[in-house]
Amino acid sequence: MMASPPSGPSRRFALLVLVCAVASLGTQFVVSQAQMGVPPLAVLWRMAGYFTVLTNLAVAITMLALVARVEVGPQLAAALLLAILMVGIVYHLVLARLWAPQGLAWWADQGLHSLVPLLTLFWWLRFAPKKPGLTTVPLLLIWPSIYVLYALLRGGQSGFWPYPFIDADRLGTRQVWVNIAGLEVAAAGLGAAILLLGGWLAYRTKD
Repeated sequence: MMASPPSGPSRRFALLVLVCAVASLGTQFVVSQAQMGVPPLAVLWRMAGYFTVLTNLAVAITMLALVARVEVGPQLAAALLLAILMVGIVYHLVLARLWAPQGLAWWADQGLHSLVPLLTLFWWLRFAPKKPGLTTVPLLLIWPSIYVLYALLRGGQSGFWPYPFIDADRLGTRQVWVNIAGLEVAAAGLGAAILLLGGWLAYRTKD
């Protein structure tokens, strides 16, 4: 199925996702600045180290494009869904037990890791163009792979490791690459599931 200009309902729902993503990112900025007590640019630079923040930003930009009537193709839609679902899944399965945010920090956490992923999933199921085929699974992994390289290079230079499973200073390089390989395999499996479901939904729509 080819991309087509977003419909009115699609644009309205995209606006809802956009507002939630921007509100969650903004709340996280306020929380981070209060915790760090440093200038805004330093807060933004720290936030830019997180896959969660960058992926939510990608969701916001994509939804803004939809609101502006820009077409979003099936490949980009599937890649965006994979990335934001990884945000939610990894957080709730691995990271959530490591801290217990309170107050505004809790709202930011839930917005970034729960609300935006669920809304993006609904948008993809209901409105996104879909295309059959598993041959594009590797393309869905481009953004997560780029982020891993970015985080490792940044961590090696600054000593800042945004996630404990890529903390090379504590775990050692070998264990970090084992962890990354596991995440890549999990992402590939989730990407395949997304494409299979998308193919089935695209086939069903033709009937």
